[in-house]
Amino acid sequence: MYKLLNEHNMLGRKEDFKTVLGLIKTAKNIVITSHKSPDGDSLGSSLALLKFIQKFNANVLVCHPDQASVSFHWLKDINSIHLFKDNREEVIKFVQESDLLFCLDYNSFDRLGEEFGGFVQNSGSKKILIDHHQNPTISAEVSISETAIASTSELIFELIEQSGQLDLLDQEIARYIYLGIMTDTGSFRFPSVSSRTHEIAAKLLETGLPHAVIHESIFDTNTLDRIKLKSYAIVEKLEILQDLPIGLIYLEVKELNQFNYQKGDTEGLVNTILSIENIMVAALFIETDEGVKISFRSKGSYFVNELASVNFNGGGHKHAAGGFSAESIFLTKERFKAIILSGFYNSL
Repeated sequence: MYKLLNEHNMLGRKEDFKTVLGLIKTAKNIVITSHKSPDGDSLGSSLALLKFIQKFNANVLVCHPDQASVSFHWLKDINSIHLFKDNREEVIKFVQESDLLFCLDYNSFDRLGEEFGGFVQNSGSKKILIDHHQNPTISAEVSISETAIASTSELIFELIEQSGQLDLLDQEIARYIYLGIMTDTGSFRFPSVSSRTHEIAAKLLETGLPHAVIHESIFDTNTLDRIKLKSYAIVEKLEILQDLPIGLIYLEVKELNQFNYQKGDTEGLVNTILSIENIMVAALFIETDEGVKISFRSKGSYFVNELASVNFNGGGHKHAAGGFSAESIFLTKERFKAIILSGFYNSL
């Protein structure tokens, strides 16, 4: 009943994808879920799957914990996503009435937030996991967990092709799959990118997809306040740990407010730190009303997933992870520095 695909047999296991297609065709009410603070891959995989399932005239809804950043508000179907944070009772009703529920781009129900994650976990729906994060803890009717794959959106393409439905791939579905792949691969530059990733991208472009527009909408569209905030962060708040290839930036609420901060305005800032010559680990600390959100990025043999999971209530991929701290931003920053200075990476 529970199936786990791996990098050696994924492309040859069409029966798993056909099982998923069969469940889609027989379900009466389908709900698609993804993690808190949705990124390009969670949005791309969710909306691509939504558009694919709608081809079968199924009753299907996307339900996310909260809203995406302003960087994604240009997406045509962004307003079709039902948000638990804004419409709690409505979303709970959808989940309770569903007979099939997709878990996309997350490996544990707590990635949905404690309350929403509890409702999803305890629902009587048949569940399908499609994800690429390490150490999945979700029991599902079909579990497609592929840590070697660059993005969950890539797996949505595999679902469409290997279930024999490639003729249903249109420009609308291709747009969302490309969005997810492009953002989770850093525009195809991360080590997780494979020849298969490029093969899929080529097939998406064959639909006439305006890929340059998607890239421009995400990476080349800024407000003046956003540019000023990033400039301030780099000039005033950047720290490089002495004699170590590690850099960090921390931003307080008062500083964010100074630049009329909107969710998503610090997107890419952690990668700017990592782009500095000889820097191998980058950390970004953002103060919020609930606590401190942390983003980690790294290169080479410097992995950040364990750093995040062991010390900062988080997790993720080897070179891209996130965490959270309930301490003040100053204590969080200093604790990070103490962990590093105590020899966290000494074995390298």
